[in-house]
Amino acid sequence: MKVGFCTINYSELALDDVIEMVAKKGYEAVEIPAYTDNGQMDVDEMLKNGNAKKLKKKVNDAGLIISGISNHADSPLVLGPHGRDLAAICPGTPAEQIKFGTESMLKCARLANELEIPAVVAFSGVGNFGHFNDWPYPEGWKEEEEAFVKNWVPIFDKFAEYGVKVAFEPHPNNIIYDIHTTKRCLALCDNHVAFGINFDPANIFYTGINLGSYIDEIGDRIVLVHAKDCELVEHNMARGGYWMLQRDWGNLDRSFRFRIPGWGSINWKSVITELFMTGYTGVFSYEHEDVTMSRADGIDKAIAFLKPLMINQPYEGRNDKLFQK
Repeated sequence: MKVGFCTINYSELALDDVIEMVAKKGYEAVEIPAYTDNGQMDVDEMLKNGNAKKLKKKVNDAGLIISGISNHADSPLVLGPHGRDLAAICPGTPAEQIKFGTESMLKCARLANELEIPAVVAFSGVGNFGHFNDWPYPEGWKEEEEAFVKNWVPIFDKFAEYGVKVAFEPHPNNIIYDIHTTKRCLALCDNHVAFGINFDPANIFYTGINLGSYIDEIGDRIVLVHAKDCELVEHNMARGGYWMLQRDWGNLDRSFRFRIPGWGSINWKSVITELFMTGYTGVFSYEHEDVTMSRADGIDKAIAFLKPLMINQPYEGRNDKLFQK
């Protein structure tokens, strides 16, 4: 297991500068943004003149690996919500937005193959998250599922050709947001080989889902992990419950706050153990969304907290009269 760093945490800095900084801090991997106009990596440029191989060598020479690339911004366009919700990412008609999101993901598949990394992190999107409720339109969620198959399966097929996976990050306001919807979408696409999961425990934890249950049921599909904590603010939950979301991230009265690992309510020893038990031995990429303290605090505190928790070797067993295996 390794501790990695999402370079977009320092989006205003050049990628080379972030790589140098996190290597000095003891991080072992980087997850690099690959959506349009991210400011650190241009996918079109990376696909020219062997630039992907050059980037991989640069990262390796710094003592790091590339754990994955992320396409959080463009990928929701594959399903939506279309129109003004995602117009800042791509203006135009729903058809134009779907085309934009699809082409962006396909370029990322090619880049992931050239970088020799396992997956591209993505949001599944959803046309209308309100359809999870049967009222007022009982057919709404069925139509969301139909759109998922129509729009995402061709992308899975191309990813499979490149030998990489789409690593969906379960998140509210997406068609994949909990255990049931993860399993349902897997079934809808016949358990497609290119369907993976980027497990961000914070996004799941605040909705009340048990993290161990998610890992145990979905574990063989988890290909990447984000290290982000979540604090359940109990005195605020009594007033707004789990779903008090319509607040600025920095408001004092939020029901939950995203935190630096170790500063929230997640039991990281349990999460890491459960992931290891289900076969995950990869990277935990630290993502800073903690509005209570600086990124400078986070870059030091996250590695200091997480590094000692990484499991390096499986249990070797015993073979004596008191304990066999």
